[in-house]
Amino acid sequence: MKTLYVSAQYCYVTLQQEALVIKQKDKVLSEVQLPLLEQVLIFGSSQMTTQAIRACLFQDIAIAYLSRMGYCYGRILPIARSYRQLSRYQQQLDVVDRLVTAQRIVCAKLKNCRVLLRRQKKRVDSDVLDKVLQSLDYFAEEAKKAESLDQLMGFEGAGAVQYFSGFSECLTNPNFVFGGRSRRPPGNPVNAMLSFGYQLLWNHLLALIELQGLDPYYACLHQGHDGHAALASDLIEELRAPIVDSLVFYLVNKNVMDAQNDFEYRDGGCFLNDSGRKKFLNAFLIRMNEEVQINSEEKQPRWDILTTQVRAYKQFVYQPSRAYNPYQIR
Repeated sequence: MKTLYVSAQYCYVTLQQEALVIKQKDKVLSEVQLPLLEQVLIFGSSQMTTQAIRACLFQDIAIAYLSRMGYCYGRILPIARSYRQLSRYQQQLDVVDRLVTAQRIVCAKLKNCRVLLRRQKKRVDSDVLDKVLQSLDYFAEEAKKAESLDQLMGFEGAGAVQYFSGFSECLTNPNFVFGGRSRRPPGNPVNAMLSFGYQLLWNHLLALIELQGLDPYYACLHQGHDGHAALASDLIEELRAPIVDSLVFYLVNKNVMDAQNDFEYRDGGCFLNDSGRKKFLNAFLIRMNEEVQINSEEKQPRWDILTTQVRAYKQFVYQPSRAYNPYQIR
């Protein structure tokens, strides 16, 4: 199943028989068959016709509207979709099951960060990385022993600080300076790419969570509230490093992104501009369509990692005795 990205500005999506047609003025940019689609992401000033929206809803295709910078304004879902049954099971998860699952998620996140940096260390000679790798090992072990969510979040936060100090050591393009993670708004081109990539990944997870019938507002690590789908925030943690962070390393170190021409500074922050978003989205799609080994099964596109993890969490909700196993790279 595919995701349709409409990232170019001032496009409109129309329905033509069983296909969505993306046009910009009188030019047809692409055409996608509806049965192949799982979700549609509309960025910025582009729009869909009522007929196209209705056809998507009829075929259970979710639609997300985002700002040009990747902020999700909202989603359109079929009215028949319901979370009631699974939501009750999610609410009934006991404190111990939730804490253990949160521990496993944080531990997997820190270990994935460590593996990514260890891979980068093969081409970067840095004493800082040795210390960071040791710190990530330590915080991953401490996360397993956390006695409360607050304590666990403390270990996760401390590990993230260490990780991003090592992250900067692995950026070999001198045009991209990274002094640490900054958000809302991102402070430099590297943070702009990280934030944009995380938002894309979060939106994909949210769509899959809804498609599986899970309630996105009940989670184990993060606290849900109005406007915050906590379950998407939980499940993204184990996927940040292997999917988004590794992509940013590639885009920077292979000189795919241009620090001068692919970003814009405004509103006190740094953001991808039109050319930067197009480059990032193209690279993201290529990366997600690459086939990788998932568990012991045959090679599958990276998209299936997301689906596999959401389904694994759903299975955990139904049977808490079967612990949730986060995604880990080796």
